[in-house]
Order: sequence, then structure tokens, then C-alpha cells
Amino acid sequence: MTAVIGDTGSATKVSGDARHALLRGQGLAGLILVGVIVLAGLFAGVLSRQDPVTQITGANLLPPTAEHWLGTDELNRDVLARVLHGLRVDLLIVFVAVPLAAVLGSAIGLLAGVNAAVDTVAQRVFDVVLAFPALILAIALAAITGPGAHAVVIVIVAAEVPVFGRQIRTAILRVREQAFVEAAEVIGAGTWWTVRKHVLPNVLEPLAVQLALSMSIAVAVDGAMSFIGLGVRPPQPSLGSVIAESISNMDANPAMAVGPLVVVAGLTLGFLLIAQGLGRARRIA
Repeated sequence: MTAVIGDTGSATKVSGDARHALLRGQGLAGLILVGVIVLAGLFAGVLSRQDPVTQITGANLLPPTAEHWLGTDELNRDVLARVLHGLRVDLLIVFVAVPLAAVLGSAIGLLAGVNAAVDTVAQRVFDVVLAFPALILAIALAAITGPGAHAVVIVIVAAEVPVFGRQIRTAILRVREQAFVEAAEVIGAGTWWTVRKHVLPNVLEPLAVQLALSMSIAVAVDGAMSFIGLGVRPPQPSLGSVIAESISNMDANPAMAVGPLVVVAGLTLGFLLIAQGLGRARRIA
């Protein structure tokens, strides 16, 4: 069945297809992968009884053992503890920054879609932001705000707001050209009634796909910023900082790099699989 914009029954059908897509194939694989990693972060204290910043006497650059599954680093700290607690911090950043960007971007996109002046200003600002690669934007903003978790959140929000904003704007402009919208306006329907009744129910699916894609991008941006020292500040761990610390110790304990790399790759892949599953459901619908 082809989804018709503005048809509540069709919108419900597409939503059902999306839920179904997350329970099979790529969507299910992505959900399981992300779910396992998220649970590992939530239960970091259970999976590793070591403190991520405590220096263990006589445990300098140990290889993986039964007591230290990923070994220890050059400061005698348990690598598994640092990876798990760093994962918790990174997940908090990603799950705060991306939804915030989605809300702000969607709000700006709604205003831009119904107001020409706001649209002109928003598009020029979006052009400027999107002209900068994420890491260049990160360096510029970190120079203003200072490095830290807050800088990562600001960079992710700034980079993703234009993406969500343009998606909503495009949906509004597309729907407003439909014959049923013109008919509704002829009989007195207001702009915001049209947006609420016809645009929002049909934009939720593409927004869900973009949300998953933005999550995967945010994981990479967060890791990259911490890797170059602009993200979470030591001694607090993050996946990117643990990878950076491992570079000079690869010969003594390769697991120090493998652990966080596997987690970052798993999170990125999981969110991409979810996005692909949702996108496939949209195409089929």
C-alpha cells in the first residue's frame, strides 16, 4: 500500500511498518547491538568492580587477565572500567545532544516553512554551519567555550540542527503544494492546523530515520573530539580519550585500544542498521 500524505490511516500504516522493521532484519540487529552496549554502560559498576580513575599498585600496563579483562594502562588503571564508565558518559552526551538538536531543528524548520523571512535567515545560517566539517566546527567552538563535555554537546547540536531543520522545512513545502491542502485552505483551514493535521503525522518516519543516523554521527564526533583533547576532560574517561591513551602503549597492551574501538564501532554500526531498517520500511510503505 502506498502512503498518501495527509491520510491518517496511511500514516498509521507507515508507523506500523516502522515498528515491524525494528523487529526483524537490519532493524532488529541494530536494536540488539545498541541495546547490549547501552546495558553495558548502565551496568558499568556491575561488570567491573574497579574504579576507572583509581591507580592499582603494581599493575602497570598489564595484558588482559582474569582480574583485568582488558588489562591496565600506563597509570595502573583498569582499562575495562575506563571503557565502561567512559561509555556511560558518551551515551549521556549523545542521548542529550541529538534529541535536543532534533527539537530545535524541527522548531526552526516549522517556522521557516510558514514564514518567508524566517526561512531566508534560517537557510543562510544553515549554509554557514554546514560549510564547516564537524571537526573544524568543533575546534572553533571549543576555542570559544573551552574543551569538555559541554563543548561536545554544543558541537553536535550545532551540526545537526540544520539537518533536522531542512528536513522539516522540505516536508512542509512539499505538503503545502498538495491538492487536499489547497482545498482545506479554501474552506478556511489555518496554516498551523494544516501543519498539525497533515505535516507532522507524515514527517515522523523520516525524522526517526534521521535521528538514528544523527546518533551514529554523534558517536563518531564525540569520540573524535575526546581523541584530540576537546571532549571529556581527564581523569574522567571517555571512549575517545582511552583510544588516544592507547596509541603509545600498543606494544604492551593492544587490548587497551581494541576495547574502546569495538564499542565505538558497535554503536555506530547499530544506529546505522536501525536507520537502514526504518528507511527500508519507508520505501516499502
